[in-house]
Amino acid sequence: MKNFQTNNTAEASTTEMDLLGRSLASHLNLASQDLGHDIGERLRVARQMALKSRPMPQRLMRHSLAVQANGTLSEQPEEGLNLWRILASALPLLALVSGLMFIQSLQQDLAESDIASLDSALLLDELPPNAYTDPGFVQFIKIKLHQDARND
Repeated sequence: MKNFQTNNTAEASTTEMDLLGRSLASHLNLASQDLGHDIGERLRVARQMALKSRPMPQRLMRHSLAVQANGTLSEQPEEGLNLWRILASALPLLALVSGLMFIQSLQQDLAESDIASLDSALLLDELPPNAYTDPGFVQFIKIKLHQDARND
């Protein structure tokens, strides 16, 4: 297949592109007349499907496109990253890190308060020495602390 190169520069208009498309279509129509009926029907159906899936001109003109000398399309270059874009992209990361730090400190405070309440309960109660080796002792102290908190 031949690559069609246009002599259009960046100022090429859509009418010139339409003329190029029409001339290409006429060449394809001439070449398809020598084909069999079944191949011609398949080509006709394929053309109809291509026309249906063709994007609307309003969507194409939304971006500023330019035709280069070699026939390729390219967009206008962006301005790059300025200070506001850098800050806007770093803001979600900053919010995530600060939220994780807050959650960690909150959990650490809760763990410290649980340990402190268990220590104070152990120091205030009179217990036999073998109670400290009992596996359910910590659970017993927690239940007792909750019951004492409800009574107060």
